[in-house]
Amino acid sequence: MRAMTALVSLGVLVAGCATSPIPVSENFPLTVQPKVRSAGHWGLLSKDIVAQTLDTLDRAGAGASPLFVATPENASTFDTAFREFLISELVKAGKVVQGNPTGALQLTYKAQVVRHNSPRPHFVPGRFTMIAAGLFAAYGLRHEHLDTQLAGGLALAGIADYVASVDSGGPTATELVLTTTVASGDRYLTRKTDVYYIEEADATLFAALRAPKTMKVVGP
Repeated sequence: MRAMTALVSLGVLVAGCATSPIPVSENFPLTVQPKVRSAGHWGLLSKDIVAQTLDTLDRAGAGASPLFVATPENASTFDTAFREFLISELVKAGKVVQGNPTGALQLTYKAQVVRHNSPRPHFVPGRFTMIAAGLFAAYGLRHEHLDTQLAGGLALAGIADYVASVDSGGPTATELVLTTTVASGDRYLTRKTDVYYIEEADATLFAALRAPKTMKVVGP
């Protein structure tokens, strides 16, 4: 009884002291973010972008309009290849894609490389719980009832998720912000922005190339 009274008193004391001169920090809810590690992944990005772009255009009543995929200025290696992926996916989807912008809606995209200076902790929630549950479930599952087997299967799936997260190499301090837009005049018909992890060693593939400087030669 004394212990309970002490705990209640402590709780009241803590609640009474729960003030701060500035907002305290908290984490966002758990989310996942893909990591782009190959040109094949660029193709997967284009499939997702094309599917969502065409769906939005249909809902905007512009699904039948021809499209022109514009190349960004000072195009990076990614920019050049991504345009080809987008055109291929649009053609496969049955869209009319023109080689010039005359009379067509322009699809534009922009890749922005973001670098963070703060450390990137590799957090996998419940890793030890998943491992313990998986080991427990893997032992003698065939001798258990169906509900126990299903629970064990879920535990093993948790281990698979953990392994997949570790195999991804974890979060990086370098990210890619990719925005795709279809506009008609001053009106945005579609706009999609996604964020992906990329390895720092690959960042130059996505960064826009610097425009060459022109040197003015003055004669004697």
